[in-house]
Parts: sequence; C-alpha cells; structure tokens
Amino acid sequence: QVQLVESGGGLVQAGGSLRLSCAASGRTFNSYAMGWFRQAPGKERELLAAITWSGGTTYYANSVKGRFTISRDNAKNTVYLQMNSLIPEDTAVYYCAAGRYYGIFRVRASSYDYWGQGTQVTVSS
Repeated sequence: QVQLVESGGGLVQAGGSLRLSCAASGRTFNSYAMGWFRQAPGKERELLAAITWSGGTTYYANSVKGRFTISRDNAKNTVYLQMNSLIPEDTAVYYCAAGRYYGIFRVRASSYDYWGQGTQVTVSS
C-alpha cells in the first residue's frame, strides 16, 4: 500500500519560511518523479516543483522559482519543499504526489498516480 504523508504546514507571516516534508512508503520510486502541488480555494491544482528520485533532476514553476527548493533524501524516502520569502498568495493546501517519470516532468495533476492527504499553508500579511 503506497502512502505519501505530508507534514510541516502551518501559519507564517509574509517573508517567513516553512519546510514541508513528504514521507513515501509502500513501493520503490526509482522510476518516479515526486511533485509538490498546491490548490487554493476556487483554483486548479498547480505543480510547483518536482524532482526525480534517481538523478535529482528538478523542475520549478515560474511562480516559485528562486523562492522554493525541492530536495530528496533517498535513505529516508522523503522529499522536502523549502519555502522562503512566503507571500499571502502562497496560501493554499499543499500536496505531495508521485508519478512515472519518462524523461520530462508532467505538470497536470491527472498525470500523477499517488497523492498525500495535503497540508495547509497560510501566509498572513
């Protein structure tokens, strides 16, 4: 049984930082990309960052490039999202997801097979 469990969300002031964690279990993810998505009320779920388990190749959406950093610890089967310089527009539920990697990162949520339960991030002004 595949499980992705997020943690690290919370309330932070604008300009602050948070680090999200996603602990993965239940299968090997060597051929997978791990992505961090977010979904704000009334908006579509958007891919923010992704990373391959094996090579560490990364992808960032323009909206978070330079502020967010994705990383992984293969020994712990955990993926992280370091979020700096947070702004109120970053307020959303953040999800970890896993999807097969075929050489390019897919940005659509429907392309990912496994999902975590989500963690709320609220940035106050």
